[in-house]
Amino acid sequence: MAKQVRVRFAPSPTGPLHIGGVRTALFNYLFAKKHNGVFYLRIEDTDQNRYVPGAEEYIVEALNWCGIPFDEGPGKEGNYGPYRQSERKDMYRQYALALVESGWAYYAFDTPEALDKLRSDAEAAGQTFIYNHTNRDTLDTSLNLSADAVQQRLDAGDAYVIRFKTPVGETLQLKDIIRGDIKFDSSLLDDKVLFKSDGMPTYHLANIVDDHLMETTHVIRGEEWLPSLPLHALLYRAFGWEAPEFAHLPLILKPVGNGKLSKRDGDKLGFPVFPLEWKNADGTTSPGYREQGYLPEAVVNFLAMLGWNPGTDQELFTLDELVQLFDLERVHKAGAKFDPEKNKWFNHQYFGRQDNEKIAHALSHVLLQKGINKPIEYVTEVVALVKERATFASELWDLSDYFFTAPQTYDEKTIKNWKPETAEIMQQLIDVVQNTLDFTSANLESVIKAWMEENGIGIGKVMQPLRLSLVGAMKGPHLFDIMAMIGKEETILRIKAAIENLG
Repeated sequence: MAKQVRVRFAPSPTGPLHIGGVRTALFNYLFAKKHNGVFYLRIEDTDQNRYVPGAEEYIVEALNWCGIPFDEGPGKEGNYGPYRQSERKDMYRQYALALVESGWAYYAFDTPEALDKLRSDAEAAGQTFIYNHTNRDTLDTSLNLSADAVQQRLDAGDAYVIRFKTPVGETLQLKDIIRGDIKFDSSLLDDKVLFKSDGMPTYHLANIVDDHLMETTHVIRGEEWLPSLPLHALLYRAFGWEAPEFAHLPLILKPVGNGKLSKRDGDKLGFPVFPLEWKNADGTTSPGYREQGYLPEAVVNFLAMLGWNPGTDQELFTLDELVQLFDLERVHKAGAKFDPEKNKWFNHQYFGRQDNEKIAHALSHVLLQKGINKPIEYVTEVVALVKERATFASELWDLSDYFFTAPQTYDEKTIKNWKPETAEIMQQLIDVVQNTLDFTSANLESVIKAWMEENGIGIGKVMQPLRLSLVGAMKGPHLFDIMAMIGKEETILRIKAAIENLG
């Protein structure tokens, strides 16, 4: 019987969650749900020097806001906890010692000063110092000490690290679901530190031990972890464990130029790179998608299309549709360029699909701040007329202000089209409006167009100045919809005001 799919998102709580991290979490979530598996969160906080208070809570809140909550993790304990590495630290030592015992690892007693000297000497000779098979037998390691001598040094409290003993002269043939077969020459690898004398494991050891104990079946992570793949594969071999399948996701690239998307790109081009707002240690604030009015569904849909495609021209997907269609085989190897305008396009699509009354409540909140109190039914009708032009809720007031207040100013360019005879035509129009009993959009359109035809008045001579009178500018939905909404009395008052101000 096949194992149940178990995948994880394993961030370090060193600051706000980058949008690239959100995409990694999303792809893990989609894969888990597609295969009726488990998506769990593990907090990799072994590096306490870089720990930032509030970062873990931020990660959890971000995943929940995106609608991709974890099934197991801190606060949602399953059978594989604890889910914070700092709470698991006491068990890593035994695994490091087991590797020393089996000959897959060794003690290294080199001081930081000695290693710095080796690096600077190599640099002076135009070389790069690599701690590996070429020098490990001559350095201050347990490989060239007797077992008694090693024990004496440990008993004396000498500082040490435990390093992995990378095999020599082997071509590692490894598989990646996205990249296919990859080869590594083991002789070019360094002997990575697995465990430090302060009792803390390094990322590599803790990661492998936890993935094994938590029964992770697939490791889906960013491309930046690809160089770690040979070490991780060798660690599984050293422990005699079955390795999970690996999939390394392509980088999210800058909108312009080359390289990985960074916070600086967002600052420079004016878009967020974090899902939620983050308060920095210096008191400044980094913007978040949520606070800037992006909808979580739009952010998720946009991120899903960065590096993956469904094989069709369809671009808009619900989360359920993404789950059904998601396939790691369709993830690209090449980096995906981040397009802020496409990001807004997705939000525009999702904003327009929202329930009118839901949007109306957001607009009503803005209206109340401006001292305007209108029935929610009226505001909902306004939203129905203008929402297709909006990308964010924050734009609704500018798109609809004329439904609530008469224009105070008039668009300069359009005023030029207000001719000497316009005031007279508008005065006649007031009579037509006054005598129209059925004040619906369709009837107003029929009556006013019939009046223009009967009197031989060109459409431009009426419609432009009428829109200017009611709206103050050449914007807004169907003109007769506006008239029907604001009503007869307000329509006449605005036309009179325009005649007075512009005539």
